[in-house]
Amino acid sequence: MTHTSTDRPAARASGVVIPVLAFVGIVVSVTQTLLVPMIKDLPQLLGTEPGDAAWVITSTLLSGAVATPIMGRLGDLHGKRRMLIVSLAVMVVGALVSALTSDLLTMIAGRTLQGFAMSAIPLGIGLMRDTLPREKLGSGIALMSASMGVGGSLALPAAALIAQHTDWHALFYGSAGLGVLCLALTLLVVPESPTRAQEPFDALGAIGLSAGLVLFLLPITKGSDWGWASGTTLGLFAAATVVLVSWGLIELHIKAPLVDLRTTSRPAVLFTNLTSIMVGASFLVVSLVLPQLFQLPTDTGYGLGQPMVVAGLCMAPLGLAMVLTAPVYARLSAKQGPKFTLILGMVIIAIGYGTGLGLMSAPWQGLVITAILGVGIGLAYSSLPALIVGAVSAGETGSANGLNTLMRSIGSSVSSAVIGMVLANTANHVDGVAVPTLHGFRMSFLIAMVATLIGLLTALFLPRALSSSQPQYHASGEEAAPLAAALGERRHGDPMHARSADRSRENL
Repeated sequence: MTHTSTDRPAARASGVVIPVLAFVGIVVSVTQTLLVPMIKDLPQLLGTEPGDAAWVITSTLLSGAVATPIMGRLGDLHGKRRMLIVSLAVMVVGALVSALTSDLLTMIAGRTLQGFAMSAIPLGIGLMRDTLPREKLGSGIALMSASMGVGGSLALPAAALIAQHTDWHALFYGSAGLGVLCLALTLLVVPESPTRAQEPFDALGAIGLSAGLVLFLLPITKGSDWGWASGTTLGLFAAATVVLVSWGLIELHIKAPLVDLRTTSRPAVLFTNLTSIMVGASFLVVSLVLPQLFQLPTDTGYGLGQPMVVAGLCMAPLGLAMVLTAPVYARLSAKQGPKFTLILGMVIIAIGYGTGLGLMSAPWQGLVITAILGVGIGLAYSSLPALIVGAVSAGETGSANGLNTLMRSIGSSVSSAVIGMVLANTANHVDGVAVPTLHGFRMSFLIAMVATLIGLLTALFLPRALSSSQPQYHASGEEAAPLAAALGERRHGDPMHARSADRSRENL
């Protein structure tokens, strides 16, 4: 892919760029999970049916899935910082729209706009690759990846506290304020990427991918309401298959596709994305199960009877462990490579869910489970973008990381649907209210453990790292910078770098 590249900026900016971009990631994640503690109250607050109120959550998921790969590609073409600013501005507008309404359709529109902010994660990772000195890149990517979990963990208790003690619209005013702060910090301290891809934007590919994703994710998120065997659900799945297959065939014949499927089929990228689906699936299960277990009344025989805010705080070790894992990841990855840290993370996640099968009788046990899972998810989340960064050229970083983030979102969506179905089918009905059972919680943890083991299996197929003397497409986070430099020099006609980069491809 033809692109222009300039020398890396001086390291003077690195000290502030990393925390600012990590803060942006936290705010984006908070925005995505803002309404999770209020799911049961939304029908009453919006004056609608539960099935319709669920669109407030579904709309954010769908728009985030559509926007992430498209904004990532636009970042490669027109500047990642510029697209980051655009996505944050759209998020602020969406938060203000939601803050000023109690109407269902207007709220869905606002939440749809907020979903665009999901593209900030791959854009931030791309900016780090393009602007940070190599010694800062590994820890920066790890912290940016961990921010997704941190934001989700912080959002649960914070949103519950605000919703209990003030008007629930304050959640959106707070989100808008944080978005404005992110915009200001980005404008002040984050430099623009010097790297640009030169090909035109693939508008047809963007339309096809958007349509295919909506047709695929819609029945996944609404299948339990519509019925998994209903004509609507099956029809949408069939339509998604037709659209995505047609889109893939078209992309293979376009000179500058939105998603380079040939690059995506490279083993280092393919198996990273397959593993990402399982990591995304395993990450969400603990957030779906433990808060319900904590809040169920003790007279059920297994509920822990904790208030909403306490239940949210009990999830905090998940995000805290992810942050503390970031520097550990950077050191481990520098020595062993991100494939090793990914496999280690998957093993720890499996151990966490396996341990959780027998530890559900006290709040402290939930803290242990979330801490173990936080370490494992932190290692896995940090490894995924490092593997992608090391496997693609600098001009493809935004779109490739956008696709990887999309894979995690798909995993989370499928996981949410499956766990929702399991909990619903195993629930006891008391006075017309479905009460999740301990058996359902354990089944959910077992499913998460199996998904993690499948992810571990796909991670084992990742290509073995090349020797340190060769350029690496599947380099560690801290080794990816020399790769970017080598690729940039290749495009300026250096025959030595051209030959060694070609040998890297052949080794794959």
